[in-house]
Amino acid sequence: MTMLTLDASPVLSFEYRTPVVKRSGLHRLFAAAVVNSQFRETLLCEPESALENGYLGQTFSLTDQETAIVKTVRGKDLTDFAQKVNQALKTV
Repeated sequence: MTMLTLDASPVLSFEYRTPVVKRSGLHRLFAAAVVNSQFRETLLCEPESALENGYLGQTFSLTDQETAIVKTVRGKDLTDFAQKVNQALKTV
């Protein structure tokens, strides 16, 4: 019979911590668009309305630059929209 042995050594917990990603308004905006088709369509067709009304009573904390980009970018679907927003953010 073969026996598997593991050499376990104590590891400090901070070695395995992953950096906490700061959740921005954009992350929340795209999360809402992913989970709700009605909000997604509003975001794609009427972004001003999507930003103004928010999602489930929650608004999105966006910078002025993020707001301007979301309002002006147009995409054929959410993937296209997200890519264009990302590209626009890289230029500011």
